[in-house]
Amino acid sequence: MLILSRKKDETIVIGDNITISVVDIKGDQVKIGINAPNDVKVFRQEVYEAIQEENRAAANVSSIPENFSLPDLMKKKD
Repeated sequence: MLILSRKKDETIVIGDNITISVVDIKGDQVKIGINAPNDVKVFRQEVYEAIQEENRAAANVSSIPENFSLPDLMKKKD
């Protein structure tokens, strides 16, 4: 892990197209601004972990009904 010190209004550059700026510092809270391309997803860690947990739950094979039949699903409905 790279650890950097920055002051208010200072920036960190990641690669060619991501910047992280220190916007404000009040007490033990630091506000940062992140400028990244639209195809780069940026999440707070707790949000990212919640999304991952939801994805794992949705992919849980045991949640598929016992009478699930792929051929029946693929039949054309009249």
